[in-house]
Amino acid sequence: MARMYLSPPDVGQAEAEALQRALEGGWVAPLGPEVDSFEEELARVSGRRFACALSSGTAALHLALINAGVEAGDEVLVSNLTFAATANAVRYVNAKPVFVDSDEATWNMDPLLLAEALDESDRRYKAVVVVDLYGQCADYERIESVCAAAGTTLISDAAESLGARYRGQPAGAFGESAILSFNGNKIITTSGGGALVTNDEAVVKHARFLATQARDPAPHYEHSQLGYNYRLSNLLAALGRAQLADLGRRVDRRREHNQFYRRSLEGLGGITFMPEAPSCRSTFWLTALLIDPDQTGVTREDLRLHLETLDIEARPVWKPMHLQPLYRESRVFGGKVAEKLFDLGLCLPSGSNLSDQDRSRVVAAIHERVRG
Repeated sequence: MARMYLSPPDVGQAEAEALQRALEGGWVAPLGPEVDSFEEELARVSGRRFACALSSGTAALHLALINAGVEAGDEVLVSNLTFAATANAVRYVNAKPVFVDSDEATWNMDPLLLAEALDESDRRYKAVVVVDLYGQCADYERIESVCAAAGTTLISDAAESLGARYRGQPAGAFGESAILSFNGNKIITTSGGGALVTNDEAVVKHARFLATQARDPAPHYEHSQLGYNYRLSNLLAALGRAQLADLGRRVDRRREHNQFYRRSLEGLGGITFMPEAPSCRSTFWLTALLIDPDQTGVTREDLRLHLETLDIEARPVWKPMHLQPLYRESRVFGGKVAEKLFDLGLCLPSGSNLSDQDRSRVVAAIHERVRG
């Protein structure tokens, strides 16, 4: 049987037609009508006024931090349970990430620990970067409140949550700015790409300026600031527009997978799933579960390796940033919750193009190993 991947790209005829349309239009460079339209559509779907289409979500984080005024030597509070790109972007501006643990009820940043960090009398954090984990928005009502009280800029890393909702508002609608990712494994993809979304026109104008090598107005190439080559191409924007038009189906399909996994594995003691917070509608970008070895007789790694022998890709949940060799010297508030989630957590194949037969194959493999 063919190898089953965790979250492969879901592309078809609509994407091919969109790329052909862009090619025939003659705009291949990182500007053009497809970029303009993609930005308008991204702003609308994320509940924002403006969007800047970029080469990656990491580029969007970098520019968001610059716009927040983060500079060398500053400290930035960052979700501890996340992909390294979130923390790496802080290092790009020569600032220091300080990590905040998850809460067990949502797996996202713990608002109480965030408040504790922001209450430190001897420190002033320049910004807070909160990650929406595995398709579920963080608790922004509480997080926005504590950030506002501390006068600290909030940036939302919504790379994993496009299409989700929190208290009726879409992912990406929170903070001074938010970032999106269209990497190959995300719910929509431009093969590689991302966006910064915001309600502040000055922020988006500055982001576009910096993303095009900070070229000053002049008939020649004039530069007074350090810039970057971060803009998304017109061709990839066309691909993104075709994907974005299909966002609703993709979210529904991943939610179907999650419900199927829950129903099919509920009889196995020792397996629990990432909770869906009452205030959220998650996309379940990835279905993540915890495996208690005392009850199942297998560790998370035992099960992952068993699935691998059957050509089924599964992956541990994110390794907490404070355990990464690169960040072992960084400060962290808490850490035990993220450590537990990493030790016990596994992500299952969840792509929107995953077939019913394939997900049944995953479930059968889990029953086979846990029962044994």
